[in-house]
Amino acid sequence: MQEDAPKTAKDAAPTGTQTLLRGLGVVHAVACGARDLKEIARLIGTTRSTTHRLASCLVDERYLRVVPQVGYLLGPKLIELGFQAREELPLVTLAGPYLDELSALTGDTVHLGIREGDEVLYLLKNPGRNGPEMRSRVGHRMPLARTGIGKALMLDDAPQDWQRLYDISLPAGGKSQFWPQHPQQSWEQLEQRMTEYVAGGYAFDLEDNEPSIRCVAAPIRDASKRIVAAISIASTVPYMPLEKMAELIPLIKGVTARLSAELGLKV
Repeated sequence: MQEDAPKTAKDAAPTGTQTLLRGLGVVHAVACGARDLKEIARLIGTTRSTTHRLASCLVDERYLRVVPQVGYLLGPKLIELGFQAREELPLVTLAGPYLDELSALTGDTVHLGIREGDEVLYLLKNPGRNGPEMRSRVGHRMPLARTGIGKALMLDDAPQDWQRLYDISLPAGGKSQFWPQHPQQSWEQLEQRMTEYVAGGYAFDLEDNEPSIRCVAAPIRDASKRIVAAISIASTVPYMPLEKMAELIPLIKGVTARLSAELGLKV
């Protein structure tokens, strides 16, 4: 007597669950570029008739659409749900564990900031164990071109925008009200550095805002690849030598990449 073939987990799934998984498989196949029933069926492993029933149901419910001469495309219902999901996702709540992770790994102060006009607005701050407490605080604003986190938020801007942001970041008289003896970075220095940062996907603050404070920053992107926020790791010079800053680049880029993926960025 011939034994029955062992059932896979997918085979053993209840009928309703299996249909749901197949329907989601159709949507995923279309998202990956499948445009006709033959290709969709090949990717999800179903017969043409089953695939046709699933796809037709998804078209009726607006999860897919059929465009003449093109084939199947993602439908308007998914666009609606995508925007709703993005609006319901609080960035501060989502980013909190990532900042905690960086704080535990580095011992340095970690910030989350967003761009508001020509300034960076700090939304979260995890004070570090290394060095004295920093002046930054939640709700604090700074000119974009003066901080590492601000430069990370500027990575997609054109050079003429960098120069405008640099010009408006200069304090009256060319001297900081907090550190009157602190030399300002020149526009040529900023332009050269920003070009390097764009290529590397990160940004530095090399005491640009105040003496003895350095930081490494990287942007967070959403599903549209738009920069929506940035994270920085900051400390005083004794705790943030240039060698350590270079070592922190892959760490912070890895964390911001994971956070970007949670916001829908497809890597």
